[in-house]
Order: sequence, then structure tokens, then C-alpha cells
Amino acid sequence: MAILVDENTRVIVQGITGFQGSFQAKRMLDYGTKVVGGVTPGKGGSEVHGIPVYNTVEEAVAETNADTSIIYVPARFATDAIFEAFDAGLRLVVCVTEGIPLYDEMLIHRKLREVKSMLLGPNCPGVISPGRSKVGLLPDRSFTQGNLGVVSRSGTLTYQICENLTKAGIGQSTVVGIGGDPMPGLTFVDVLKMFEEDEETKAVLLVGEIGGTAEEKAAEFIKQMSKPVVAFIAGRTAPPGKRMGHAGAIIEGSTGTAEAKMAALRDAGARVAETLLDVVKEVRRVLE
Repeated sequence: MAILVDENTRVIVQGITGFQGSFQAKRMLDYGTKVVGGVTPGKGGSEVHGIPVYNTVEEAVAETNADTSIIYVPARFATDAIFEAFDAGLRLVVCVTEGIPLYDEMLIHRKLREVKSMLLGPNCPGVISPGRSKVGLLPDRSFTQGNLGVVSRSGTLTYQICENLTKAGIGQSTVVGIGGDPMPGLTFVDVLKMFEEDEETKAVLLVGEIGGTAEEKAAEFIKQMSKPVVAFIAGRTAPPGKRMGHAGAIIEGSTGTAEAKMAALRDAGARVAETLLDVVKEVRRVLE
């Protein structure tokens, strides 16, 4: 058992005829993901790596019985692509695209209240259940199958930490990148709830960063979790006033600092790793 994606997940790629869509579709296919179709308006009837291309998401779902979509389209088209996936009734929509305007993200959140779909992202690396399915651009070699659930705001840190864990013999049940935008679809709390209910997941690693209040909200949920949680907060040494890469990494006054987040997580019972090198050590402790 895993969360969000497994060997039965059927994926369509929105924007499959573009460079990134085509490249990542091939990598997902090579990993074993069931990529059953692609969507590019005006290019229906063609193929990419043997994957049939459709003009609309509705047509692709009707022909392939897909339940999940991943979006590789430019920011100016991404909101419409997300809405189209919602309207087609897909269970999970993963949006890698970065640079979607905040006002559009507000419209997306309003739409999310009206549909049954889950949204991962935007501006996220996707999700992987190692050995079963990958929906996104995560590097295969960094992950191996196991019983640690991982949820993170940072794509690059996720790869680095999971590669350290894999080299140490610690595998993962599912790794979820929620993205670094101020208004993500699935939040830390949403994913923690899934890991708490997942029989295969024995412990959870949360990788947060400075800015916003997502980690403090996660801490409130961790208080009621039965499974151990390890946390790491990136950005402790970031100079004040420095513009960071993620849109959500904004410190306002005394809120959103690494110190405040680490204190909230410790108060909730999580083990907080001080450095990246400490993460493996703390995870090993809670799994033993």
C-alpha cells in the first residue's frame, strides 16, 4: 500500500508534445508508470513514444480510463489545464508548472472546493511510490522502496535527503513534493493524514523551509499522530531580507522563521534534525 500513486495509477500527460512533457513522459514510462495517454490541443491522433495523443482531457479519460494527470504546460496555460483536468473528474492532478500568478492560484483553490479532484502543486516535483509508480520529475536513483513516508516543500532537498536515506538502507513508502508556492493544493496536513492512515508507512519525514505557516499547522496535526515524525527546516542561515527561490518562502516579522517552526515541531513531539546530515540519524532512531 502507498498513498496517492501505486502500480494501478493510470496517467495522462497534459502538454506531452512539448519538450518537457515528452522527455518526462519517457522517463515515467521507463520507470514503469502506466502512462496511458497525452493531451495537446490540435495534435490529437498523433503519438509520442507510442503514447496516443488526444485533443482534450475529457477525450483522453474516456479512451484510456485514466485517473491521474500531470501538467507540463507554460504558466499562461496552466490554470486552464488544471480546470480542464478537474472538469474531467480526475482523482489526482499534479502540476509541475511554476510561475502561476497568485490570483490564478486563488481561483484554483475556489474551484477545488467544488470538485472531488486532489491537486498536487503547482510548482512541485510530483510524487513517487518507489518501485511502483512515479508521476513527476523526481530522479529515479534517489529512491528505494521502504516504509518511511516523506513530504516536502523543496524538490532539490527531497532528492538529496532521499538519496542519503537510500544509501543508508532506509527506503520510502511514498515521497510527496507539495511545492513551494504560497497556496499549494495538497498541504502538509493533508499528506500527514494520508501517511497516518497508511499501513505501510511506519514513520514520516517532513522537510519544511522558512516562510509561511505550513509547518506550524503541520505541528498542530502531529500532536495527534500515532506515528513518529522527523522534521528538517531549511533556511536557518538565510540572511534577513534575502529574496528566496520559492514564492512561499517569505518571512513577515517574527513569523515564518526557522526557529519558530522548529520550536513548534518540537513542542508537537517531532524529532527535529539540526542539519541535513542529522536527518538520516534521526530517522534511523525512530524506525528502530
